[in-house]
Amino acid sequence: MGIRQERLDSGVVEVVLDAPPVNALDVGGWFDLAERLSGAGADERTRAVVLRAEGRGFCAGVDIKEMQTTPGFDALVGANEGCAAAFAAVYDCPVPVIAAVQGFCVGGGIGLVGNADLVLASHDAWFALPEVDRGALGAATHLARLVPQQRMRHMVYTAAGATAAELHGYGSVLAVVDRDKLRDTALEVAERIAAKDPAVLRAAKRSLNGIDPVDVKRSYRYEQGFTFQLNLTGVSDRLRDAFLDRSAGTGPTRTGSAWTGPTGTGPAGAESAGADRAGHAEGPTAGAALEGDGCG
Repeated sequence: MGIRQERLDSGVVEVVLDAPPVNALDVGGWFDLAERLSGAGADERTRAVVLRAEGRGFCAGVDIKEMQTTPGFDALVGANEGCAAAFAAVYDCPVPVIAAVQGFCVGGGIGLVGNADLVLASHDAWFALPEVDRGALGAATHLARLVPQQRMRHMVYTAAGATAAELHGYGSVLAVVDRDKLRDTALEVAERIAAKDPAVLRAAKRSLNGIDPVDVKRSYRYEQGFTFQLNLTGVSDRLRDAFLDRSAGTGPTRTGSAWTGPTGTGPAGAESAGADRAGHAEGPTAGAALEGDGCG
């Protein structure tokens, strides 16, 4: 459980998020993910990486239980640093990274997927960055790589979500397939890439990153500064507490949530998510009770 990895004969490495119930990672999990991605890319046998997940959704972000039980700001700082490391590991991986997304992809999931070279998704996949409802900011840098600028701003300001079909229309999702075909499709794309000359592939990755108009690592760290500011002023605590009350059923439930997914899951329904201090969002959990899942 957590993060696992498998090397295939084709030169493709699968890095898999497997942290039930919603693939929410604690601080150690984010650093583990970063280490595995970096290690896979550093191995000269690797020609492509598939980043995918087990379970109902791709990623719900940071484990809120850790946030709730860690005194002071250690978990906040750790989650921010861990997420920054994992997002950078996707971007800096010397070989192409193909993200395969099913179900929910929110908050920290957006940071991973937005930095991938290619994205494939299942028909039920949906993407959201509801940070504004949690008193945090972050990963708009990566969302802007998935949707146009005006749409990104709308999603940030309103916490609205977007479907895989919409992102496919923008060209940021390469293909939308049935969930049971997602892994095979991602591996097929990765193996097609892996068949190319490895030296040229690695040069191509360096070249494409070198002409990128946005420094994604610097941009994300800039966003994180506002998350720290909001936490220090107490705004984040107030909004997170209100959200946690709704998720636990002790406060008013906001029906018709702007980021309810196409399947009807989301914080407004019985299946809800946790929030975090680190500036990322949360995804639906497996059950009505809050399982302490969010993202950083």
